[in-house]
Parts: sequence; structure tokens; C-alpha cells
Amino acid sequence: MSDPRSTETPADPPRPGRPVLPPRPLHRPPVDPGQAAAFGRPPGAVNGQAPPPRQPSPPIGMHPPEIPDLVADAFGRPAGATEGLQRFPEEPAPKPVGPGTGDADPWRDPLAAVRLGEPALPAENVEPEPVAGPLPRFTLRDALFHRRLRPGAVIGLLVLCLVVGAGGAAVGVLVAQRIPAVASDPDFTLTPVQPAIDRPTGSVAEIAARVSPAVVSIEVRVGDTGDTGSGVVIDGNGYILTNNHVISTAATDTSAELTVVFHDETRVPATIVGRDIRTDLAVLKVDVDNLTVIQVGDSSALRVGDPVIAIGSPLGLEDTVTTGIISALARPVRLQGSASDTNAVIDALQTDAAINPGNSGGALLDGTGALIGINTAIRTLGGEASGSIGLGFAIPMNLAREVAESLIRTGTIQHPTLGVNTRSATDGETDGAQVQNVVTGGPAAAAGIQEGDVIVKVGDRDVQDADELAVAVQAYDIGQAVPVVLERDGRTMTVTVTLAAE
Repeated sequence: MSDPRSTETPADPPRPGRPVLPPRPLHRPPVDPGQAAAFGRPPGAVNGQAPPPRQPSPPIGMHPPEIPDLVADAFGRPAGATEGLQRFPEEPAPKPVGPGTGDADPWRDPLAAVRLGEPALPAENVEPEPVAGPLPRFTLRDALFHRRLRPGAVIGLLVLCLVVGAGGAAVGVLVAQRIPAVASDPDFTLTPVQPAIDRPTGSVAEIAARVSPAVVSIEVRVGDTGDTGSGVVIDGNGYILTNNHVISTAATDTSAELTVVFHDETRVPATIVGRDIRTDLAVLKVDVDNLTVIQVGDSSALRVGDPVIAIGSPLGLEDTVTTGIISALARPVRLQGSASDTNAVIDALQTDAAINPGNSGGALLDGTGALIGINTAIRTLGGEASGSIGLGFAIPMNLAREVAESLIRTGTIQHPTLGVNTRSATDGETDGAQVQNVVTGGPAAAAGIQEGDVIVKVGDRDVQDADELAVAVQAYDIGQAVPVVLERDGRTMTVTVTLAAE
């Protein structure tokens, strides 16, 4: 099937008997001379290559340049050589390889076996030198007596040795002068001097040395257990003032041993003269002569900030001295111990002098060394922090003196009472002691005090809680009439109460 896109008419197939015309001559259009000159074959060219250009003959009268002999010798053709410069390398004749080939060159034969070649130079027959024996030692005897050295050389060596020795000695002396000697001196002593410490009268050291013999340690032992406290000698007849909670075990247990240990380690037994659970005070007596008695001071003259000194046996450490100041006055402190029958509220002196368990019953001194309080209690944080935190409390000496005198005279003491039971109360604006019940026929009942009344003042002292009411009443004598301010149903009223014995 013919291509429909073709414009050429297909030729008819030849038929037998019909004449066949010869092919038409090719149409050769004339060649443009310009194109022929640009693209035509050059004249004389064979096989499409132009003949080599002819070298123009040198013009007449001109000669080729002369070649220097040095250049001709280096680059010219050797004499008698007929071959041209362009020649193919010739294949060298193969040289025999392998054993027995004579002068085969292993450096030019890549298949040559490895072997040792001949040395570059023939070896010479050199006879080894004979080994010499050990050289003889050269000694000083040879130099001096066998004349192995000249006398001048020996003298030079001696002079050199002397010079070197003298130089070494000089260096040693110089170094010894610069380095301190490290040597002991058996006869060394320090020159004694006068004491440089100034201990005037009234210093802590002077007071401690003077008062410490009057402060004792008290031991209470029951079987294999025991406890310690402190005490103060208040009279030459052997009376010792201490706390009730220090000796309460000895008072209630007949098997307990009560011992007093003095400043010089003297140990003596003691007896209980009297004790008071309401003030936590007790008096002991020992049979000892020539006692050091403490000076009693006036606790009412103290002011906050006054210096104080505490002496006692904290934690069993006798003659321990600490110092501080009075940090508060008239601080109500309730004393109740699980191992003691003490049930007291004291109007305490507060101090920041270090006081610890064992200081109880010891002395609190003023700046002159006078006894102004009996160390009794401390405030702690509880748990492991049971030591001093700078809050110690002492019974004022004015109260302790009255109690001690009564115990020594009669063995007992009576305290004033208001005849009420109270609890601490507040309405948000006023604090006081609220009356819970009134003792029938007591001083409060006689004065008209009723249950529910809130006592806010006794005499000149404000009352803020039940403990402060107790210490405010203790400041007065039995039978003394005291004004009491109270609040009832929103009204403030004052009644007069005549205190009775408890």
C-alpha cells in the first residue's frame, strides 16, 4: 500500500516486448566561479590534499645563516650518518635468561631470580688486631714513689685540692648562716614574766573564784540509777538551798541516797530539812565545818539588762560558770515535772545565761557576786533540742529567802490564797483569769466574786492568764486585804479580798 502523503507517481512495471529507454542524463547546473574559488579543489591537489608548498629559493645574493659549532656539535647529525631523523626503534635481541647464561643482567631481566651479587670492591685480607689486656691501675703510690708523674704535676694537684676544699668550706659557712639551725637545746628556758591578765575586783573570774566554793553538786541515787542537781550554801551551820524537784525522789523513796559534793570534791551525806512543792524550793543540811557561805542579794533591785552569772553543775559538770543578762522580769512560769511532785507557778527572773539540766538549784549572781536567784527551769524546743536556747528561769531570791527561813524554822510554809479555781480566758480585747468555781467560805466568796467573773487585776499588777493570777496573789501576805478588779456581764468592778492561808 502506497503512502498517501507521497506525491511521486509510481513507475509502471516493465512489460515484456516493450522498449526500455536509457536513463536520463544528470542535470549539472553551472558552478559559480566565486563558490568554486572558495570551496573548490585547489589546483594540483591529489586525493583531496594540496601539494606541499614549494620553498622559495633564497634570493640571489643572500646566504643561509651560519650555525655555531657548539649548536652543530650538540644537535647536528653525526658524521657519516645516512638515516633520517625519523626512524623506528629496533627490537633488541633477547638475551638468554636462566642458569648458565653467563653475563645475564638481572637488573634488566624482570624474571631474574633473587640472588646475591658480587661486592662492589674486592675484600682485603685484614688481620684482626690483638685484644689488649686490662690496663694497670694508676695509684697514688705510683705517682709518688714510682715517678709516674712529674713532681710539678703532683704539686699542682695538691694545690687544686686545697683550693677546692677551701671553697667548699666557705660555701658551707655561708649557707649555715642563712638557714636556721634545727637543733635542740637542753638548757633552754623561757624568761618568766609578770602575768598580763588583768582581773580586777568584780570581774567574772574574780567572782567565780570567790563564789564557786559556796555552790555544791547534789546527787540522788536509787540503786543503779541517779540524778544530779545543784545547791547553794546559805548558812554556816550547813544549810543548803536547792529546788524541790532535785531532791523529791530522795524525799519520797526511803532507799534513795542523798549526797552533797563540794568544790574540793568532798562528799558528805545530807538530810532534808523541809521542802515546798508550791514554790519548788527545798532546804538540806550537812554536817561540815568551815563552810563558804554565799552572800544573799536583793532581787527586787534588778532591771532588764543587768549582767548576771550562773554557777552550777549542768549535765553533771561541776563548777560550770556562764554569763548573761536579765532578759525579763516577773515572768510567770508553771513548773510541773513527771518525776517530781512539784506543782508550782513562779514569778521568774528570765536570763539568757546558758542554763541546762543540772543547773537546777544553782546560783544566779548579780554583777557583785550576790545571790539574786535560784536557777530552776529552762525553755527548750523539744525533741533533740533539749539544751539551752538562751531562755532560763530563776526563782527570785526575795521569795526564796522567805521560803528558806520558814522551812528552817518550822519545816513548812503557808501560802496566801484567793479561794478560787481559774482558767485563762480572752474575749479578743481583754485577757484575764476566768473563775471556774469559788471555794465556799473562802476569801473570794466573802468578797462577792462569782463563777464566770474574769479577774484582770490584783493590786497593782495586771492579770492576763491563770498563771499570772497565782503569782500575783503569792506576792502578798496572809490576812492582807487586796483590791481585785474583775469584769462581769460587760461591767468592770473592783472588790476587796482578804487573803487566807492555803
